[in-house]
Amino acid sequence: MIDEGTILHADADSFYASVEQRDDPSLRGLPVIVGGGVVLAASYEAKAFGVRTPMGETQARRLCPQAIVVRPRMEAYSEASEAMFEVFRDTTPLVEGLSIDEAFLDVGGLRRIAGTPSEIAARLRNEIRERVGIPVTVGVARTKFLAKVASAVAKPDGLLVVPIEEELAFLHALPVERLWGVGQVTARKLRARSISTVADVAALGEPALIAILGPAAGRHLHALAHNRDPRRIEVGRRRHSIGTQRALGRRARSPETLDTDLIALVDRLARRLRKAHRICRTVTLRLRFDDLSRATRSHTLPEATVDTLALLTTGRVLLGDTLPMIASRGITLIGITFSNLSADDAVQMALPFDGVSSTAIDPTLDGIRDRFGSKAVTRGVLLGRREALQVPLLPD
Repeated sequence: MIDEGTILHADADSFYASVEQRDDPSLRGLPVIVGGGVVLAASYEAKAFGVRTPMGETQARRLCPQAIVVRPRMEAYSEASEAMFEVFRDTTPLVEGLSIDEAFLDVGGLRRIAGTPSEIAARLRNEIRERVGIPVTVGVARTKFLAKVASAVAKPDGLLVVPIEEELAFLHALPVERLWGVGQVTARKLRARSISTVADVAALGEPALIAILGPAAGRHLHALAHNRDPRRIEVGRRRHSIGTQRALGRRARSPETLDTDLIALVDRLARRLRKAHRICRTVTLRLRFDDLSRATRSHTLPEATVDTLALLTTGRVLLGDTLPMIASRGITLIGITFSNLSADDAVQMALPFDGVSSTAIDPTLDGIRDRFGSKAVTRGVLLGRREALQVPLLPD
C-alpha cells in the first residue's frame, strides 16, 4: 500500500553560513553572519538571537554582539551548489531547481530500485553530508506545496515525511503564515478576523476568502488550505524573471546618486540577460523605505528587448515617478527585475524606426568584459565605485 507522497523538497540549511562553517571548522557551533553591510545568511546559532536576512549588519551585531561576521565567497557557494545538484541528479532525473540551495525531486518511479520515498530522502541527506559537507533538510509529501511546508517545519537538519492519510491534520495545525502567498499584510487581514491557523482558512468557503482577499488570492489560499496543488516537477524549467538589488543603508541619497545606483543595476542585469540569450518586455523597480515598507513600479515595453539603453530609460522613468515618495520616506534598498522573458531567437525584433539602434555597443562591451574581466570597461559615472556582490544563480 502506498502511504507516502513521492515529492521531495530538499533545502540546504543556512546555505552560505553552512559552507563557511564547513570550510573553517573553528566556526562550527558559533553564531556566524555572512554579509557585507547586509546579512546575506546567518547560522542557526545566530538566528537564535533574532538575526535574519536581509537585516542590516549593525542591527545584527546589536542583537548578537558575539557573532562572527565573514565576507561572502560567492565562488565557494556556486561550487557547493553544483556539488549538491549533482547529488540530486544522481538520485533522480526529475529535479526542479528553485534556487542554488533548494530543489524539488520526484522519486515516484524509484520504489523498486531505490526504496520508499522516506528511505530515498534519508539517503539523500547522508550523501549530501558526505559529498558536499553541509546539512540539508528534506520534506516528503504528495504535493510540491506540502513538501516545501514539511521541509520548513523540519529545519534545521531534519527529515519530515507527511503520510497521505495525515496530510490535512498536519497542515491544518499550522499557523496561517505557512501558506504560500501569506505575507505580513495578508496575515494581518486574516488575523484581524480571528483566522490564525490553516484550519481556520479551510473552514471558510471560497467566496468568503475572495471577499476578504480578492479573487486570485482567495482561490489560491482556499486550494492550498485543502492541499490542492496539481503542479508537476518541471525539469529544465527556465526562470520567468531575473533581478538584482542593492542595499543602500540609511543615509540620504540624492536623485543623482540614485540614478547611478540604477545604472549599475541595469548594466549588470542586462549583461546577465544577454548571456542567457533572453530578452524581456517588463521592467520592475523595487524600493524599500526607512520604515521597512516597500513599493514596486513596473512598465511593459511595446517590444521585447535586451538593449541596455532601452531598459535603463524605462527604469529611469519608474524611478523618477517615485522620487517624491523617496524624499518623504527615505530609501534603504533599490532593486530592478526583468520579466516577461523570451528566448532571443524566438521573437521578431522591431526595426529601429525611431533612430539608430544602440544595441551594437552591448555585445562589444560584453566581449571585452568576458575577455578581460568585468572591470575592464565601465561607464564613466561608475568609475571608482565598489562593485556589488554577484549572487550565484541556477544556470538558466
